[in-house]
Amino acid sequence: MNRGVGGMEGGHREFRRVADELRARMTDGPYSPGSCLPSQRDLAEEFGVSRDTVQRALRELVDEGWIESRQGSGSRVIKTQRIHSPTPKATRSRRGITLESLISEAFEQPEVTLDVYTLTSESLYWRIQQQADRIRGRSISPGRITLRMLLPAETQSLPYPRVKDDKGDPRLRERLHDITERHAKSLRQSLASLQAEGLMPSVDVEIRRAPLTPAFKLYLFNGAEALHGPYEVIERKIMLEDDEVLTALDVLGLNATLTHHVKDEDPDSSGTVFVDSMQKWFDSVWNLLSVRE
Repeated sequence: MNRGVGGMEGGHREFRRVADELRARMTDGPYSPGSCLPSQRDLAEEFGVSRDTVQRALRELVDEGWIESRQGSGSRVIKTQRIHSPTPKATRSRRGITLESLISEAFEQPEVTLDVYTLTSESLYWRIQQQADRIRGRSISPGRITLRMLLPAETQSLPYPRVKDDKGDPRLRERLHDITERHAKSLRQSLASLQAEGLMPSVDVEIRRAPLTPAFKLYLFNGAEALHGPYEVIERKIMLEDDEVLTALDVLGLNATLTHHVKDEDPDSSGTVFVDSMQKWFDSVWNLLSVRE
């Protein structure tokens, strides 16, 4: 059956939505290693999509190493993001430090400052959307949000993602660009709408591009805490919108172990030195190398 361009694009968006939400739940939510995902039927009903869409999302998560699926046994979580923290704050919740908990705590302050250096805006968007929902629900009420995000320049020749045996194939670079642009646009709209609705006095979101290949991911929270972790290069299968499957060299930031650093009163402590040095690095790239989107 010919679904047409619009049908294919709509189905692809639904598949991405399901896969993104399941990744978020395995990273910060209820699906810990060893636990089983709901049945395909239950997931299809929850997300309002077909079982084919759910199956496609699960296949991608298998290829990325998040889950393993066995006939008759469902899908079991085998990997989530690890965050290592030497500070006592690591025990403040049952699951310890998570990216979600750090962003949540940052948004509970009167003024929120978040600086991010990343390959894509995908991971950040979902967590910012969670905070926007909290603001709309009146559970938090920051007075000002300032978000700066550094992404690689669109003209930058990136070594990943790419087709494993064909460096000249542009399709995975175009796919990365589309994913990044979609989530960056949604992120801007999500925060800007808070101010338009009168829920936030001040929102400042700026995204810039720098001529660098991200070898690591960096989050800086209110100038006081940092998350830092390398991108691990892996080989995996990637399905395109037309259902063609490519063998790719890619990086998965959510699979990397992040280290958590906290600034304290000692200017020579390892946490203070790390946070200050990464803030200086971010500011230097932002001010001297990056250009506004």
